[in-house]
Amino acid sequence: MARKGSAYLIWLISLQLRAGKMPILSNTRKNVDMVVVGSGAAGSAIAAKMAAAGQSVVLLEAGPERKLSDLVSSQIWARKLKWSGSHVEEGGNHTVNHGFNAGFGSGGSALHHYGVWPRLHENDFNVRSRYGRGLDWPISYDHLRPYYDEVQSELGLSGDAKSEVWRPPGEPYPMPPLPIFKQGEVIAAGFEKLGKKTAPIPMAINSQVFNGKPPCSFDGWCDAGCPIGALKNPLVIHLAEAKRLGVDIRYGSQVSRIIAGERAKKEINAIEYYDNTGEPHKLNTKTIVLAAYTVQTARILLNSEWSDGIKLGNESGNLGKYLTTHPGISVFGLFKDETDPHFGPTGGQLICQDAYEKKDFVNGAFGSYQWLIANALKVNDYAGYAITRPDMFGRKMKAFLEKASRHVGNMLCIAEDSSSFENQITLSSHKDKFGIPLASTFHDSGPEQDKLMEHSLKEGKEIFRAGGATEVWNTPRKAIHIMGGTVMGKDPNRSVTDEYGRVHSTDNVFVAGPGLFPTSGAVNPTFSVYALAYRTADHLLNT
Repeated sequence: MARKGSAYLIWLISLQLRAGKMPILSNTRKNVDMVVVGSGAAGSAIAAKMAAAGQSVVLLEAGPERKLSDLVSSQIWARKLKWSGSHVEEGGNHTVNHGFNAGFGSGGSALHHYGVWPRLHENDFNVRSRYGRGLDWPISYDHLRPYYDEVQSELGLSGDAKSEVWRPPGEPYPMPPLPIFKQGEVIAAGFEKLGKKTAPIPMAINSQVFNGKPPCSFDGWCDAGCPIGALKNPLVIHLAEAKRLGVDIRYGSQVSRIIAGERAKKEINAIEYYDNTGEPHKLNTKTIVLAAYTVQTARILLNSEWSDGIKLGNESGNLGKYLTTHPGISVFGLFKDETDPHFGPTGGQLICQDAYEKKDFVNGAFGSYQWLIANALKVNDYAGYAITRPDMFGRKMKAFLEKASRHVGNMLCIAEDSSSFENQITLSSHKDKFGIPLASTFHDSGPEQDKLMEHSLKEGKEIFRAGGATEVWNTPRKAIHIMGGTVMGKDPNRSVTDEYGRVHSTDNVFVAGPGLFPTSGAVNPTFSVYALAYRTADHLLNT
């Protein structure tokens, strides 16, 4: 029968070829070593690492393919890089701002990130045991340190490790820091007068030619993806490498669920996804890596069940829990000195982490925070910042904008969030166009974080006045980055994955990305996401 079936298939194909037609074959691939979901920082890094080791890898990305030549240095264009997939319902008094923080298409959210790459601190890994709050990580800084060093050496970081007096131990940066422009110098004077230290921000942006890519030209918005390749984003690093190594990248592929069998037998060998036409596909594989960014990764697991109806990864009720973000607030000021505010990278020029190690404040505030100083303001930014001044309109607004174009300065406070079981990702009763239940998020800001933001805002305004600002104001608080929901831990009763991202109840399903973070810390997460992804890839290759 098998021989007859094969002969018939060959005969049928030959007829189609003689008729000038190509047969339509299923794109379901058998015996794939690994399926990676999501083409962002974590997903593209793991896909490239596994492909380099000779494994067959399929990478599924819900959004469209983008090329470096597609990128346009404009905030209008930058919006196209952000989430435009299935709607995410948001609740709570401090919503996670998924539409802004998530990405969609090649590179995910890492395509529109600002290149600010500080390291987590040692005290970020043991918040529960040291302070009695939140969760502990199952690893320490020492476990992650060699991967921080490997990532910065391989991909290239610019900075000045010696001037970062707060920086945890690690190798110096392979490139010198980016230059400091007038805005940075003016604001730094305020920090100095109050006895606070600043240093160049460690940036995933070239300050000189590195691996054939040019240095930053300081003429655009970093969150538009950087069309010259000076910013480290997946298009110029791991996605390019994955493509070169033969990774099968399928865009427009919305994953619905992992197909699981009996829980006792840990039967998992397939994943289901829909293409842009709405056609479902089943893809068989040995290993699955979910790197679809925080909310969507949890959504896939919540839509996946064992044969007994238990949600995959939710055996202890922790799936979707401990959702965190970074509360952020910007301080603005008009200075006596000219600031040339349009020069520099949009992520900022200088960093201050003087208060990072304190965490436990006497005024009821809790958590670390950092200042990212002198964010470059490009042409159409000014209208947006003017909106933060509701007292301005008409001629008064015109005069303000004329002065601001030469004298405005700004800096961003990024603060630590609390890890709360009540802040969570769940499934909605509503469904997307494929019939997949939507994700729903709930996130409240606690009183300790409210106090922390009050403290940092007061400090920021004092710094600006010390630096000679004649007017000082601030933006509303906003959520920056999204973490948690699939947290790692040693105890399966308090976490979803182990220290390498393996879902506790499985042998072959892994999570990658900021969803693993048990606590948020107060630094931009992308560098840590890459370090964790490298560590997971090493584990997969050596077990």
